[in-house]
Amino acid sequence: MHPRDTVDRALSLSAHGVSDREVAARCGVSVGAVRKWRTGERRARDEADRRRRRDCPRCHDRPMDVTSYAQLLGLYLGDGHLALGRKGVYRLSISCADDWPGLIEETASVMSRVMPTSAVHRRSRRGGTEVTSQSTHWACLFPQHGPGPKHLRAIVLVPWQKEIVEAHPGRFVRGLMHADGCRGVNRVRRVLPSGVRWYEYPRYHFKNESADILRLCGEALDLLRVAWRYSNRNDISVARREAVARLDLHVGPKY
Repeated sequence: MHPRDTVDRALSLSAHGVSDREVAARCGVSVGAVRKWRTGERRARDEADRRRRRDCPRCHDRPMDVTSYAQLLGLYLGDGHLALGRKGVYRLSISCADDWPGLIEETASVMSRVMPTSAVHRRSRRGGTEVTSQSTHWACLFPQHGPGPKHLRAIVLVPWQKEIVEAHPGRFVRGLMHADGCRGVNRVRRVLPSGVRWYEYPRYHFKNESADILRLCGEALDLLRVAWRYSNRNDISVARREAVARLDLHVGPKY
């Protein structure tokens, strides 16, 4: 960064019609620096950086799209992670399978709506796409961040997160199901006096190794009045016809 008096001298010379190359030679700076000062590009970039540094719903009381956040929270708990990079910048990453391109676009959309001043990127990985965004404030929005896998540490929502999930349980469950769940068809074989009969019916599964995340999913399903049960220690099942129909209103199959 150049001293303020150097910048002022360069701008004064430019205002008197001196060429950028001549100004650069007199002030001992690059032509590119003179051009940025003269056009205001640098000032605009610095102002954008300042806006990004104060663009946090938790630190600066910026309004937040809470419905998108509820879904993003579910996606993060299911298939996301935070990584701390250089200069205190966090990278939020959500892993999506390439079999569901609509999920990739929806994940990018909710991420962008929650942190609109941070760019969203898609990075190809073997068998999938990683949707990412960088901000110094992602950790403010996901206090569950910590070292090691989620199932090896406690996952507890803080009060302001609980309020959002209780107000938007459908969006939260949508994020969870689209990250670590599925809507499939179950086939059951029955031997009857008339012969063997097969029955098919749709059902949802949500599978996660964290008992805390499974509990959060179950609590949100209770808020939606969706009947559920554990089909395994790490698997929640929604199979009753009316429960599946109700959950379809909020989640539906991946696409």
